[in-house]
Amino acid sequence: MDYSLNLTHTEANIISACLAKQAWAQQKLYEQYYPKLMAISLRYASGEDEALDILHEGFIKIFKNIDKYQPNTSLIAWMKTIMINTAIDQYRKNSKHRTENIDAVYDLAQRGADAVSMVNEQDIMKCIQSLTPAYRSVFNLYVIEGYSHKEIGELLNITESTSRSNLVKARAKLKDMLSGSYQSLED
Repeated sequence: MDYSLNLTHTEANIISACLAKQAWAQQKLYEQYYPKLMAISLRYASGEDEALDILHEGFIKIFKNIDKYQPNTSLIAWMKTIMINTAIDQYRKNSKHRTENIDAVYDLAQRGADAVSMVNEQDIMKCIQSLTPAYRSVFNLYVIEGYSHKEIGELLNITESTSRSNLVKARAKLKDMLSGSYQSLED
């Protein structure tokens, strides 16, 4: 009498064992899908080391979220989605620190502070005071005091749209005046 043991594991058995956090099942899943998922990682990475980082991070997410896998759906499609999202996350994380044009960064650093930071409090006050009374009132009530355009309209007997318009014009004039003050400070 011959007995044979079936040592092959079905996908469902491997997933069940992964849910139970069994190392053999995690290793089996890793080895089985490594080539396909590594290919995805390589497409998104700048090199093999980065691809391995993406791959390992992706597998960590797969093992942590294996309980979210829906049985009777494509396991590889679910894993590919996780791997692609992991690669995108890696890109976003790294793109915050990348600069494509180092000359642009150098130029930004050389320009120094912006106009407003170069102007003192007295200069700002002089500019606000030189606004027309309508612009100055709306600017102060909205920006400094925190009133809404509706409240400003009621206080000044103007429409909300006039209040908005006056604020836009006041800001534009202040910007022009403060930029002029900055230019005069440089000379």
